[in-house]
Amino acid sequence: MAPDRRGTLTLAAAMLAAGLLVGSAAQAQDDSALPPVQKSGAVEYLSGGIGLDESTAIKSASRHWPLSLVFSVQAAGKAEFASDVKLEIRDAKGALALEATASGPFLLAKLAPGSYTLHATLAGTTLERKVQIKAGSSARVELIWPAGTNQGKS
Repeated sequence: MAPDRRGTLTLAAAMLAAGLLVGSAAQAQDDSALPPVQKSGAVEYLSGGIGLDESTAIKSASRHWPLSLVFSVQAAGKAEFASDVKLEIRDAKGALALEATASGPFLLAKLAPGSYTLHATLAGTTLERKVQIKAGSSARVELIWPAGTNQGKS
C-alpha cells in the first residue's frame, strides 16, 4: 500500500506545482497588461485603463495599492469613464504628495498611511475629496463629474 500512497502524494504534489505555475502565468499576464509605474516625487503611481485588458489588470492590481481612484462623468443615468484628469494630492500638512495627469479612468498610488486631500480637475471643473490611507488596506475613491462636463471629445 505504501507505493500507491507515495504515487498519490507525488501526483498531488505535481498537480499543486502545475496549479502554482498556471497561477503565476495568469498573474504575469495580468501584470503585463498594466501600464508602467511612474513616480511623482517619492510616490509611485500608475494610470490607465483604456481597453478591457488594461482596465481588468488595474482592477485586479488595485487591492495591492494603498489608493485606487476611478474617474467618470455622469451621462444619461450612468457614468462614463474619464481620462486626462489633472490630479493633485496633498498630505495633512498641505505638502504636495503627488501631481499627475491620469491617462485613463484609473489611477493607483502608493501613498504612506495618513490623511490626504485630493483635487481632481477635468475640463476646468475641480472635485475635492478627503481620503484616509490606512496601513495594510486599500482606499477606493470614485470621482464623478456632473453631466455635461466637456472632456474635449472630437
